Amino acid sequence: MNPDRPGETGEACLATALRTAADRFYTVPGYPMTTLGESCGAVCTVNEKVALEYALGDAVSGRRACVILKNVGLNACMDPLMNAAVQGLSGGLVIVVGDDTEVKGSQNAQDSRCIGRVAEIPVFAPAADELATVVETAFRASEQFSRIALVRVTPAVLTAETNGHPPARNQRAGTIADASLTMRGRSEAAENRRREMVRWAQENTIPALVFPPHQGSVPSCSTVSPPAGAPETMQSRGSARTFCRGCPYIPLLEVMREKNLHPILDIGCGLLSKNPPWEIGTAGYGLGSAPAVAATSTGVALMGDYALMHSGLSALADIHEKGLPVLVVIVENGVLGMTGKQAAPDILPYISWATPVLVDAADREAIRAALVPEDRLKCIIIRGRCPEGEYHETVEC
Repeated sequence: MNPDRPGETGEACLATALRTAADRFYTVPGYPMTTLGESCGAVCTVNEKVALEYALGDAVSGRRACVILKNVGLNACMDPLMNAAVQGLSGGLVIVVGDDTEVKGSQNAQDSRCIGRVAEIPVFAPAADELATVVETAFRASEQFSRIALVRVTPAVLTAETNGHPPARNQRAGTIADASLTMRGRSEAAENRRREMVRWAQENTIPALVFPPHQGSVPSCSTVSPPAGAPETMQSRGSARTFCRGCPYIPLLEVMREKNLHPILDIGCGLLSKNPPWEIGTAGYGLGSAPAVAATSTGVALMGDYALMHSGLSALADIHEKGLPVLVVIVENGVLGMTGKQAAPDILPYISWATPVLVDAADREAIRAALVPEDRLKCIIIRGRCPEGEYHETVEC
């Protein structure tokens, strides 16, 4: 024991290491992690998915971020957690998860170490005497392999006596997927990084690392293998996918490009805005994720009406409650444009509290006047209808 700090708990040691290594903290309270979040001054959010999305926005901006939650809370994070390994990160992002091993304050028992193989992320399960150093190691792994890292702790580790000083911070830059990559190419590049991560684990002795394992085979959960050459780009394929002929939202894209707005994208047709000829989108981490990611990064989100209803509403509520300045542009076409034009619900009854600005998709001047960020949440609904019988086009690259 350190005579200058006798009887320090594992939780206190971990809190010191986290405050040394990270810039931002987010949490959803729950046993056994409530007091750790408080010790780090973590921002409480409406749910764990929103917490991770805020942290992803920080990571897009090059800041280190940490999410503190309990084991069952990790379940709510799976969509952005999985997507982040493919989309990539710039700043490091670490989730510290507390497994309620004796089910004292949880509805079920689950071992978060199992998430490593599914999400293909590095997982650390430190003993008490490894807590001082594990956080910086996890952040460096996150940045090295451009994906979230997981640190799993238990009540026994948090309450154990320990000591130690965290190492100096040594931040490096991760990589967000190159905009020129096709969807397949992004997955190929992510599989390359996964294989590098496995080699790193097997060629080095990394304290507290439990996934990837130091020995044995590590099969991929991806259906895509790395190509013999470079990952597929739109240029190597010869074409890029773009919007339908007669898409009513072309004026919106033109005004966003004119105003040099670079939105965080949601899943849906908005993803095409990162492709030629528009090339305005920044990154996307899953359905309904754009508002919260944008709130801590570019300040602009582009999403569809269905994505809002799917899982974006909780983020809007949290952003509104916190008074965060973000411009959320919602394309309302009444259908699921990428999956066969199934009907989407009317969104207005559910966000009328946000006093959204309603704009016709053909009214370029109204769009231009509306696309002005403010010092609060601002929602703009761009209303149009998809052309009948049209499908996404391709353009040569």
